[in-house]
Amino acid sequence: MIISLALVLLATAGGTLVSYLYDEDANFAARLCGGVCIGITALGLVTFVFASFLGLTPLSILLSALFITVLPLLVLKDANRRRTVKQDLRATSRAVRQGLHDPSRLPIGYIVFYTLVALILWLVFRRAMIVTPEGIFTGVLNNFGDLPFHISVITSFAYGNNFLPEDPTFAGARFTYPFLTDFVSAIFVRCGADLRHAMFIENFAVALAFVGLLHRWALVMLRDRLAAIITPLLVILNGGFGWIFLWRRANEHFGDFAAFVQSLPPSFTVIPDTTWRWGNAVSTLLIPQRGFLLGLPLAVIVFTQWWLATAEAETGEHGDAAKENKREKSQKKKQAVAKRRSDLRVPASPRLSVSSWQRMIAAGIIAGLLPLVHAHSFVVIMMVAGCIALGTHWRSWLAIAIGALPLIALTYYSYPQLPRLNQNIAILGLAAVGALVAWILLPRGQMISWTAFFVAVLIIALPQMWWSTHNSAVDSSKFFAWQFGWDRGKEAALAFWLKNTGLFIPLTIAAIIWRSKREYLVSRRVVIFLLPFSLCFIVPNVLKMAPWIWDNIKVLFYWWLASAPLVAILLARWWQKGGLKKALAVILFACVTTAGALDVAAIVWRSSKYQVFDSPGVQFAELIKQQTAPRSLVMHAPVHNHPVFLTGRRSLMGYPGHIWTHGLDYLQRESEIKRIYAGSPDAAELMRKYGIEYVVASPLERNIMIVNEQYFSKFEIVGDVGEYRLYKIGQR
Repeated sequence: MIISLALVLLATAGGTLVSYLYDEDANFAARLCGGVCIGITALGLVTFVFASFLGLTPLSILLSALFITVLPLLVLKDANRRRTVKQDLRATSRAVRQGLHDPSRLPIGYIVFYTLVALILWLVFRRAMIVTPEGIFTGVLNNFGDLPFHISVITSFAYGNNFLPEDPTFAGARFTYPFLTDFVSAIFVRCGADLRHAMFIENFAVALAFVGLLHRWALVMLRDRLAAIITPLLVILNGGFGWIFLWRRANEHFGDFAAFVQSLPPSFTVIPDTTWRWGNAVSTLLIPQRGFLLGLPLAVIVFTQWWLATAEAETGEHGDAAKENKREKSQKKKQAVAKRRSDLRVPASPRLSVSSWQRMIAAGIIAGLLPLVHAHSFVVIMMVAGCIALGTHWRSWLAIAIGALPLIALTYYSYPQLPRLNQNIAILGLAAVGALVAWILLPRGQMISWTAFFVAVLIIALPQMWWSTHNSAVDSSKFFAWQFGWDRGKEAALAFWLKNTGLFIPLTIAAIIWRSKREYLVSRRVVIFLLPFSLCFIVPNVLKMAPWIWDNIKVLFYWWLASAPLVAILLARWWQKGGLKKALAVILFACVTTAGALDVAAIVWRSSKYQVFDSPGVQFAELIKQQTAPRSLVMHAPVHNHPVFLTGRRSLMGYPGHIWTHGLDYLQRESEIKRIYAGSPDAAELMRKYGIEYVVASPLERNIMIVNEQYFSKFEIVGDVGEYRLYKIGQR
């Protein structure tokens, strides 16, 4: 575990140093937050390249560590940047010493906020995987299905030498799921950490950095310290009116506190077999969806750089800003930087000379890292980037879009029927036409910045996209279809969204239209910048973007994330007004965060846990690792929590639900597995067809299918643990 922590520190240091190339006025704390996410992503990507040739060995990890450590040191070759780094370190050290000597100089509010956030995240993520003598559990119900899948990915790299990667739940299929987050955990496992700590180290560091990056993004946009603090709280404690169940249970069990606690649902945001579907970020996204956990902060870094790179002359206090004369731009920028330093109470770097196109290149490179981290985040960034870039001439683009509707419709309906090569040609053709029109319409300065961004994205992302989709078995036609209202079932769309998101949507609209002393609360520039994120709400409400409609939340959540600063500034201003508005701000904040807070509190304080692997299963997994080769193919029951997933061995077929969401056709293989277990006449032929080397017979198989024990008795028994038995396929 010590080596894993050292790797995280080296990666963070490298990512922090790189920030001096593109972020001229970031404070040191923000640089560290960005450094964590960029450094960990770089560690995963670089190590994967080395491991593809050398395996995930100590040598490949050492080479990667040297790469991510030495290359960022080139930043220090520039004397100005070297001086800036030294001044940042000295200023940070001086601030810490002064704070220890005189606590009154410390930013108590920020210290309390981040201490509480860190403590809660620590308590939450340590319950993502719980190891006891009875087996492996999770304390998060929504993680019950996802945890074994992520374990299967991690162990396939750490123990199974899964290069070039196959799907760990469907042997022989190219692995197209974005796996970089799990690959980083596999690196930590190879460095000596156990599975639980390998995931925890990465989860905790990235989650805490995510909060810091959200804080900074809101601060540079809104110029309001309170709103900047409220923003990450609105994001990680998101929810709707689910808290009403708290009062219902209280009335039902009045006077019996124990019965009241026991009657509470595991979640107040997602309730099975109902239309309560808008899950809390922590309990349904950040813990179960590990790729999303890393994709979100990387996206926020990109959004921050967009905002800074496209900065106009409008500066000053949020809500009171007016367009500044160009002659005053430089002085106003200095005042804004000074204010930001005062707001953060942490040292900000001396001014570096960074142009807007340098920022955009950096944003493009960071966005380009996302295809192997989180594909939905990459899609969102590209969609929103196109809208922001083209927003200058929106009337012209609207006319072009209307004229292009027949072409778009034709492409949409014919796309699934086209051969793969023609699909790629169609996409590239549409992109080329769009690029040509953009070149004609965009102003020269804006065109250079956004061209730099898109070129940087394509250079980094295209090789990953080609590699992950080349010879893929994914059926793309399963991903897209018209479906209105997301996962609302038969409920009216308006009622569905009102109960799932509470007052968040009305508050967002109120923030945009609120006026005080003849000036809007939210500046025009902020509204225009955030407006394209509304597509993250509109598109998933009319289009199914994954085989499982609920997965649209991976796009929908970006709408919530971008709207949170608007709600935050409204609540902050009402709080600052005092009186009834202050009380109203508190009530409304509680209304939109209580359901999410109850979900998080349930994870932290409840002792309930859900068993994923039992103790005999864990012991059986150790037997498999000891008795089989790393690339052995094992047939077992197609369930989500089979002990084979702890071994890294190739699985003929895992849980159908996971395979279906990946767009793979599994029905024939599932049927043939059942025939093999039943000992049908063609069982031997089917085992030769797939190259099956080992077969598991356990309660998991016997519970869901017929297992012909007599048929398998003719095969060698490699070992058994309790009712778990491993057969080696091959006649005695």
